[in-house]
Order: sequence, then C-alpha cells, then structure tokens
Amino acid sequence: MSIGFVFRSVPHGSNSGREGLDAVLATSAYSEEIQLFFIGDGVWQLLKGQQGDQVLSREYSVAFKMLSLYDIEDIWVCCESLSKRGLSADDLLIDAEVLGRDEFSHRLHRCQKLLSY
Repeated sequence: MSIGFVFRSVPHGSNSGREGLDAVLATSAYSEEIQLFFIGDGVWQLLKGQQGDQVLSREYSVAFKMLSLYDIEDIWVCCESLSKRGLSADDLLIDAEVLGRDEFSHRLHRCQKLLSY
C-alpha cells in the first residue's frame, strides 16, 4: 500500500512538521511505499539554513537529510509553491523532484492513503 505524507504548514509556530517527519520515519519500518509531498507553505519545511530555536523543535529540519538513510526517495515539491514564495530547488535542504501542479496532483492521487501535516 502506498502512503503519501503531505506537508502543508510552515515549520514555525507548530509541531506539525516534526510530527509528520516522525510519522514518516516510523512508517518506514513497515512500508517501502512512502511518498512525501511538499505544497503550499510546506515547502518551507525543506528550506536550507533554518535555525532550530526558531522552529520550535531543535534542528528537526536537518533531520529531513536522514530520509535517504531510510530509503525514502520519492520526495516531490510543488513548483508553483516554490515560485510563489520566491524559492527554487537550489534553496532546498535535500534533493527533491520539483513538479508542476498537474504532475504533482497526479502522483498525489495515486497514493492509497494520505496523511497531512
């Protein structure tokens, strides 16, 4: 079963991103079909150079670098979300495939289960 984790919120002001990342890492022990989606303000989760004390949880954004250790490779970012915020793939902490809205939506809808953070 493919499971999609959708990150929609900024890393500042809530634990939503940290909770999502914890869920991804825990789920990786049981499933190999994990896909991560970053859309809207969720693209800020992957921004390089974030300060841990400003993100409510100590340096958790850097923990996104651990995804490759868990064999999580299907990571997609919405191109329009990046552009709207003045960001590009070069601003991201990890390698992720930047997709246009239609392809992003297509891949999102192929997941059998979705969890949003």
